[in-house]
Amino acid sequence: MAISINDSNFEEVVIKSSTPVLVDFWAEWCGPCKMMLPIVEELSAAYEGKMKIVKVDVDSNPGTAAKYGIRNIPTLLFFKNGEIVDKQVGALPKSQLEDKIKRLL
Repeated sequence: MAISINDSNFEEVVIKSSTPVLVDFWAEWCGPCKMMLPIVEELSAAYEGKMKIVKVDVDSNPGTAAKYGIRNIPTLLFFKNGEIVDKQVGALPKSQLEDKIKRLL
């Protein structure tokens, strides 16, 4: 299951992670974000132990959203060794998201 994180623990959970991290920036009111939720949850279970998949609610965590220039949601940022290595703005099919994850691993 994807872990919800916030402004205060973002650096610890994402930047300092020894495994790749997929960060899903979302909001409760966002329709495309709700479409992505089951996909993100499925992939979180499938890749448990290989990578972290976390969620950041942009309404509750404006600092992190602003720091990474999140203007549209859903936005998915892919981190490896504390650096952004890929970005996806908008919803996408599970197969395409899984391809991005496999390239990251």
